[in-house]
Parts: sequence; C-alpha cells; structure tokens
Amino acid sequence: MTERKEFTMTKEQLKKLLIACQPVPLIMLQCGMPESPQKKANRAWKKLDKEMGFEHMSVRPVIDDPHKFTAISTNKTD
Repeated sequence: MTERKEFTMTKEQLKKLLIACQPVPLIMLQCGMPESPQKKANRAWKKLDKEMGFEHMSVRPVIDDPHKFTAISTNKTD
C-alpha cells in the first residue's frame, strides 16, 4: 500500500482552488451550459498536483487547516 503524505498549499494556491470551485450563474443565451463546479474543482486539483507532486484523486483534507491535505505522493524521492 502506498503511504500518504501531508502537503501544504500557499495562500495563493488555496485562493485559486476556492475560486475554481465557485458556481457560475446560468445565463439564458445560446452559449451552452457552463462547466459544473465539480469539473472545475477537479481541473484545479489536477493542476495543483503537477505543481506539488501528488495524485489529485487521492486528496483528503486535514481538518485543522484549510491549507493542508494528505495525498499519495508521486515524487520518487519520498
């Protein structure tokens, strides 16, 4: 079994993630449906995993601090 590691986001990384999770208003035009907040959040986590070196689908929050989470590391040196 792969071991989990604790990661800490910067304030800027957390801000980008929270903005990505926000819903967008649906405007009744012929522009199509906007992306769901879940899809945007998944994309934001995937981008963050490339910066920090973890599997984005393995993220679990650390309750005490919104900047911290655990995930499976993809760095071979860990």
